[in-house]
Amino acid sequence: MSDDVRVVTVDATNVDRERFFCYKSKPKSVGYQKKLSWLGQRFAEGMRIRILYEGKRSVGFIEYIPGEYAWRAVNAEGYMVIHCLWVVGKGKGKGYGSRLLNECIADARSLGQHGVAMVTSSSIWLADKKILLKNGFEVVGQAPPTFDLLVKRFDGDAPLPAFPEDWDERAGRYGSGVTVVYSDQCPYIEDAVKGAVEIASEGGAKARTIRLESSQQVRDSAPSAYGIFNVVYDGKLVTYHYIDNRKGREKFLALLQEEKIR
Repeated sequence: MSDDVRVVTVDATNVDRERFFCYKSKPKSVGYQKKLSWLGQRFAEGMRIRILYEGKRSVGFIEYIPGEYAWRAVNAEGYMVIHCLWVVGKGKGKGYGSRLLNECIADARSLGQHGVAMVTSSSIWLADKKILLKNGFEVVGQAPPTFDLLVKRFDGDAPLPAFPEDWDERAGRYGSGVTVVYSDQCPYIEDAVKGAVEIASEGGAKARTIRLESSQQVRDSAPSAYGIFNVVYDGKLVTYHYIDNRKGREKFLALLQEEKIR
């Protein structure tokens, strides 16, 4: 690992200067500004963001928060919950992901947490579970269709975090038609919501949007474990993927058509 590597902590005092990794080149965009506003409240709840720099270039980051305030559909009170862990480009393969994980683990220990938890999936841009398993995490739960819950527990007697089990009921609450359920946790979501609404219109459906405004709403109401972006059609979850290319648009239209003819 290079000697010219440092980890910068982002908080309420320096977020305007350091920014928060994603969309940092587009600070005037609506998605960036919504995330910035969202962070204003999260820092007071114990949110931590750490950005890893290689020289002057940011190559990775981790975002985490106490489970009582987690914006994922998981019950993890007493644990630190990682929202995002990401290393990009030439920063990969240098142990930076593990270094960022260890920053979170150290924080969780110092705060007397039971451990650290994260929702992962191989089919969306959440971290792959391989890096967590490598760092002593274990799989303790699964949620449809592709989500795993991984935990590194400090206290073997502590209750384990868990996914809810009422996924079908959650999706069913949104009723007929297309509903896009989202939050401002990720700056990419603004464009994802617009894209989903536009594509639904192409498929002959008028979509409504519902913004989840609290972490409790995400934990209680989100129809997928990812929590912060979901598209429901006639009471069924059809996707939690951001629809940002031609292939994604075609797949989403096909899903809508498939649900129509059932």
